[in-house]
Amino acid sequence: MDTAIQNYARAHTLRSPDHYRVGPFTVRHNPGWELKYANYAMPDQDAEPTAGEIADLVAAFRRRDRLPRLEFLPAWAPAVEPALLAAGFTVENRAPVMACPAGGLLAPKPVDGLRVAEPATDAEFTAAAAVQHTGFGGEGGPDDGEIAWLRAAAEGGGVSALATVDGVPAGAGGVSAPVDGIGELAGLAVAGAFRRRGVGAALSAWLTRTAFDRGFTAVWLEPGGPDVERIYAGIGYRRVGEKLDISLDPS
Repeated sequence: MDTAIQNYARAHTLRSPDHYRVGPFTVRHNPGWELKYANYAMPDQDAEPTAGEIADLVAAFRRRDRLPRLEFLPAWAPAVEPALLAAGFTVENRAPVMACPAGGLLAPKPVDGLRVAEPATDAEFTAAAAVQHTGFGGEGGPDDGEIAWLRAAAEGGGVSALATVDGVPAGAGGVSAPVDGIGELAGLAVAGAFRRRGVGAALSAWLTRTAFDRGFTAVWLEPGGPDVERIYAGIGYRRVGEKLDISLDPS
């Protein structure tokens, strides 16, 4: 499953019109969205980058005013992490990767007043993106890239969702378009006033179930921490590997 997930991530990036290649790396670039999690590189399978290729990668990020950063499963290319550390990169995070196969989803606890549906109007997409924007620490209104991501998920064969509680926007997220039947549940955020009420679990389960209804064979995700991992485990997700987030400090 971990190899299938990395193949998915690489194939999905290659579909983007804004991706580019540097040596043995493919870079996911979002010109309208500066968020570091939306801009990163991944190595080719079993890549063994030289110091010069890593320097070229750093220069490419900096020309585009982005943080030099990579996300990948270390088992996919074991020689890459040591080469990056030697070039001055610092590990941001080592996160478990979880997946739920079709048939493995468990029902969450019900949440009073909760309604989950795909955004349909401009106002609904903006409301969903606003929940994501503030949920991930942003200020002001959502970026164009956040709205575009939700639209792309909805229009490309994936799923996007806006959760409301008694009519108030409470959560948002999406499952990206599938590659070989596999999709990623990402961008899931719950508004501060609605946390610890079961909204995240219910929204995640709705997104996962809808993906399966559309023919997905598995959905994977990266939990944000142990507490979040327990939430996903409660609806049927299980660990299948580890992902590395690594970047070069701007200083």
